[in-house]
Amino acid sequence: MAIIKSPLSKGARKVTGAALQGALADLVDLSLVGKQAHWNVYGRNFRSLHLQLDEIVDAARLAADTVAERAVTIGLSPDGRAGTVASDTGLPAIKDGQLTDSDVIAYFVDAYAGVIERMRARVDETAEADPVTQDVLIGITGELEKQYWMLQAEQG
Repeated sequence: MAIIKSPLSKGARKVTGAALQGALADLVDLSLVGKQAHWNVYGRNFRSLHLQLDEIVDAARLAADTVAERAVTIGLSPDGRAGTVASDTGLPAIKDGQLTDSDVIAYFVDAYAGVIERMRARVDETAEADPVTQDVLIGITGELEKQYWMLQAEQG
C-alpha cells in the first residue's frame, strides 16, 4: 500500500508514471554522458565546451530531480538506479576514451533531438491523464530545446 495518496485515478497514474519514469531515465543518462564527455573532451573549443557540459549536467540533474519528485507527489516510486537507467534510456551510447569537441557536439545534438522527441510524446501522453505533470514536462522540454539550439549553433 502506498503511503502517498494520489489525486489521480489508477489509469491516469499508470500513464503519468510511465511518462515520468521514461523522462527520468533519459535525464539521468543525459547527466551521466554529459560528465563522461566533460572529462574526455579535447580540441580547439575545449574550454567553452568543457564549461557548457557542466551546464548541461546541472540542468539535466535538476530536471531529473523535478521529474522524480513529481512521481513521488502522485504516489509513485521513481527508479534512478544505474541498471534501470541503462535499460530504459533512449540516449545513444557515447564512445569511450577521448572525444573531439566536434564529436561531442555532434553526439549531443543527436542525443537532444531524441530526448526532445520523446519528451514531446510524453507531453502529449499526459495531456488528459495529468495536466500538472504535462506542465512540468513542458517546462523541462523548453529547457532541453534551448540547449539543443545552442549546441546546433556551435556546429556552424
